[in-house]
Amino acid sequence: MLTLLGTTGCHLCEQAEALLRQAQAARRFEWRHVDIALDEALVEKYGMRIPVLLAPGGQELGWPFSLLDIIRFTA
Repeated sequence: MLTLLGTTGCHLCEQAEALLRQAQAARRFEWRHVDIALDEALVEKYGMRIPVLLAPGGQELGWPFSLLDIIRFTA
């Protein structure tokens, strides 16, 4: 399962969520949103970089990313 790190009210995070939904039409995968504002360590690490997509193995895909980037990232 992929994890999208973001926060409420982040317009870039909303764009990333829309891209993830589009990518699911081309490739089967699951993802969840984690609000970094609820975890001080995540704010410190990712606060200036969100949205960031994390793979289970620890790989990161930082913004900006495209639909094609997501499809490649989930391959």
